[in-house]
Order: sequence, then C-alpha cells, then structure tokens
Amino acid sequence: MNLLSIGASHRTADVAVLERLSISEAEVPEILQKLLAQPYVSEAVVVSTCNRVEVYAAVNGFHGGLGDICNVLSRHSGVPATELAGHLYVHYGEAAVQHSFRVSSGLDSMVVGEAQILGQLRDAYHAATESDSAGRLLHELMQQALRVGKRAHAETGIDKAGQSVVTAALEVAASHLGGDLTGRSALVIGAGAMGALSVATLTRSGVGPLRITNRSADRADRLAEAYGAVTVPLAELSSALSEVEIVVSATGSTEPLLTRELLSAALAARTRTEPLVVLDLAMPRDVAPDAAGLPGLVVVDIDGLAAARRTAPAAAETAAVEQIVAAEVDNFLGWMRGAEIAPTVAALRTRAEEVVTSEMRKLLGRRPEFTEEQRADVSRTLHRVVQQILHTPTVRVRQLAAEPGGDQYAALLRELFDLDVPLATHADAVPEIGGKA
Repeated sequence: MNLLSIGASHRTADVAVLERLSISEAEVPEILQKLLAQPYVSEAVVVSTCNRVEVYAAVNGFHGGLGDICNVLSRHSGVPATELAGHLYVHYGEAAVQHSFRVSSGLDSMVVGEAQILGQLRDAYHAATESDSAGRLLHELMQQALRVGKRAHAETGIDKAGQSVVTAALEVAASHLGGDLTGRSALVIGAGAMGALSVATLTRSGVGPLRITNRSADRADRLAEAYGAVTVPLAELSSALSEVEIVVSATGSTEPLLTRELLSAALAARTRTEPLVVLDLAMPRDVAPDAAGLPGLVVVDIDGLAAARRTAPAAAETAAVEQIVAAEVDNFLGWMRGAEIAPTVAALRTRAEEVVTSEMRKLLGRRPEFTEEQRADVSRTLHRVVQQILHTPTVRVRQLAAEPGGDQYAALLRELFDLDVPLATHADAVPEIGGKA
C-alpha cells in the first residue's frame, strides 16, 4: 500500500476548471464512498477549498489508483478525463508525503504562509473519519500533516504578516479605491469560516461601517455581534449592494448569488462615484460570469488573486519551513517502512507458534504418561525459548526497516522463512511522481 495525491489548484487550473471540480461539504461523503468503491483505492481524504481540490489516497498500485481517482473526479466535474489530466498534479510515495506537509505548512498556498489551510485540512480529515474512509495510513498522514503545519507556524516567521486570501484580496481592492481602505463601507456575504475570516480581517484593516448578510440570520447575528457589525436580511441584498464600496462574497451556494440582474440594479441605484469592488472568494463563484464588464463594477476572483503580485515571505523563513518539512518527511517515511514490516514480523511469530504447537503435539503423543502439570511446564518452556530467540532479531529488523532501503529486510525475512504475507502490489508503481504543483 502506498500514498497517492492527485489534485488541481490555482497553479494548474483556472477558476472555471476549479469551479467544476469543486466538491461541496455536502458532497464529500458521497465522493469518498465512490473513491472507496474503486478497485485500487482503499483509503481516501478529499480537500476542497476556494483554490484547490485534492484527493489523498492509499492505493495498491500507482497506475490503477491514478486511473480510479481521475475517473471519479471526471464524473463528478463533467470534465473528460483526457482534458482533466492537463490540469492535475500527481504525487506518489515520498512525493505525496512531502506535498501534504508543504500544503499544511502554507508553502503551496496562493498566499504563502497562510494558516487557513490547517483548518481546511482538519475539516477534510474529520469528514473522512466520519465517513470511515481514512485507514491507518491516512490517519497517520493527516495527523502528522496537521502537526507539521502547526510546527511550521510556531517555529518560523512564515505567517508573521498575518497574510491570508482575504488580506491578498483587500490589497487588490485597495488598488481600485485609492490605496486606502480605512473608513470604506463593506458588505460580507456569508458567515461561514471564510466569511468570519473576512469580517475579522476587514475590521483589523479599519474598514467600516461593516454589514453582514447570510442565509442563516442567526449565524450572521452572532458574527455581527462579535465584531460590532450590522446584519442585513438576504432579501435586502440589492439595497445593501448599492450602499457599500467593498463586497466580500464567500458563500457555499452552488449557483451564482450575485447575478447580472441583481448587480445591474444595485449599480443603477448607487450614488457613489467609486466602483463597486466585489471580492469573490467562493467556490463555485458567487458572481455570475456574465456580470463581468458591467460599468462601475470590479470583480476580483481566484484567477485575479493568483495573477496579482503580493509580497512573499523572506527567503530565510521559507527555507526554515522547507527544512522542517524535509526532516518530517524522513520521519514519516521511517514510520511507513516500520509499518510495512509489521505483518512480516507477525507472520514470523505465528510460524514459530505453529512449530511449537506441532512439536508439542508430537511429544505428548510419544509421552502419554506426562501429567497435566508437566505438559504445561514443557509448553511454557518451549514458548518462552522461542520468544527469547525471536525477540532480538525482530526488534532489530524493525529498527533496520525504518532506515532508507529498509524494505529489503522484510523481503529477506519472508524469503528465509518462506512466509506467506499478503502485501500490496507495487509492480506498476514508480519511485516518485511529481506533476505540476
């Protein structure tokens, strides 16, 4: 069994493709079950954010697992597999471990160092746990990825600027509004995790007055109370749009919430000379594609953010995180090698027990005069001798297996003792695959 990571992000696909690939929270359990139903996939975790869709899987063959996952993503998105392949990156084995740790550390994010990915990974892992789609390998990978991400943020200055997708979007908004957002009126649509982050970031940036609208009024009320904002009923969205300068939209709607008609009406009712800047952080998009180009409207979506220039963390900070990732990858690979030898060690001990039992049966057949106490003494002695003989080599082989090239020791044990151990098939595997990332 080995790890395979397949996905698309802002680096490999535009927003239109990501939109089709996007997997809503409600769809995740179904996608996980479809992945588990594939012949080469035994474990799966799905991560879907505003700028990436990824599948982490435990597979028993590279090519088979790749085909299985691509087919599930193709059927879900409606994008033909041949077309989808041009937008995907693929990581296998060690490369998959490294990729997951770089993602959790914020190194692969559109805004390098952002910490929101940790929460998104945690949610994805929780969903997989709830759907019983994460086995031993992915449980360990996700737990370690979350730990590595926390360590990167705690031990380096990778996130000292507090950058996030929202702060990056506000930088773009500022460029359209004279460079200063202080005192600018804003509306946040959506009160989920991204909406809450938007409200907090806008408040820290001095934006205000601030309004919040959400499908669930109670959630909007709680968020508004926490930040001194005002709630607006969703039914009054058009009116609210006409009165603000900045809109941050981050809902979970599967259809565009801000239609061309709605935005046209809001723009017509505006008395301000500045453009209405809409930051669309939703996936799928909240702003209808045909609304782009309306006079007085500026729409910034994930494509726009990916193209915008932002200040990256210092090279020293990034290098420090890369060092953490490299060390943690080595540790995880050691754990994987140790885990792979466990079935072989167990099979060896089982074989030894079978030999002891067989020899005891022969002995007692020849010596029927033994009392029950004598039989028990002989049995205990034989088992104790075998366990003592096996103890040192089995401990040592576990240690050796954790080192690079350690898989040869498991193979050697199986050959020497003719052990029949069910193993994952890696005949079609490749040592390391790294696609566009």
